[in-house]
Amino acid sequence: MTDTPQHGGDPEAMPTHDGMAMLGYGTWKLADRDTCIDAITTALETGYRHIDTARMYDNETHVGEAIANAGVDRDEVFLATKIWPDDLAYDDAIDAAYDSLDRLNTDHLDLLYVHWPARAYDPAETLDAFDRLVEEGVTDRIGVSNFTPELLADACDRTTAPIFANQFECHPLLPRQGWRDACAEHDVQPVAYAPIARQEVFEVETIVEIADAHDVSPAQVSLAWLRQHDVTAIPKAASADHIRDNWASLSCTLTEAELDAINAIETRSRKVNPEFAPWN
Repeated sequence: MTDTPQHGGDPEAMPTHDGMAMLGYGTWKLADRDTCIDAITTALETGYRHIDTARMYDNETHVGEAIANAGVDRDEVFLATKIWPDDLAYDDAIDAAYDSLDRLNTDHLDLLYVHWPARAYDPAETLDAFDRLVEEGVTDRIGVSNFTPELLADACDRTTAPIFANQFECHPLLPRQGWRDACAEHDVQPVAYAPIARQEVFEVETIVEIADAHDVSPAQVSLAWLRQHDVTAIPKAASADHIRDNWASLSCTLTEAELDAINAIETRSRKVNPEFAPWN
């Protein structure tokens, strides 16, 4: 069976959460200028309007250049970046955010994340700085990344500006139900990085069988599973074919039985696990 395309290349048809497209384009490991610019250009031409980067990715300048030259109005692009744990003291966070504005060649961010709650992260200092960045118009929204349910609850209690999103690894092999429940409790949007488990979903029999039934790729099945669980995904892809294949997931709708079958997968696989992670 083949799904009837519902979205094509029309960004207007993209499901969104309060202005953030629920399928974004991740730029991790795209530090090479030409590769990064070509990939983002392809993504924007395909229809993506949510671009995710981070200071640690060493590509903010390339991302800004690609967006500026893509023929898409900046106001149509939801642009997010993240501040690394070494720069999360109050003054450092302020300086880092303004530096990201310069690198990205923009007058505002749509979303600014705390990349990890580690090292210089101090809830009072860091989140006060993020509140100030909203007040000064540097970013429209603030978010956190890799925050456990307990850390998320604490952050939500501390900030004046609402926590808009929590970005963490999430896919059928690491479904993070408790984390997603915590997001729902605090009205925070979950955003999934590594949403196809660094290609491992291609090796899972249940996902492959469902993909074959829909005549789509296992990556599309994983992305559809996330979307139908109200999780925004930001897959990274360098090649035009993979960028377009991920976009085509918007035309894949899984049945309740298929969702249940994926939910029942017992294999667990975490792809991102630094020593400083809050769960270690």
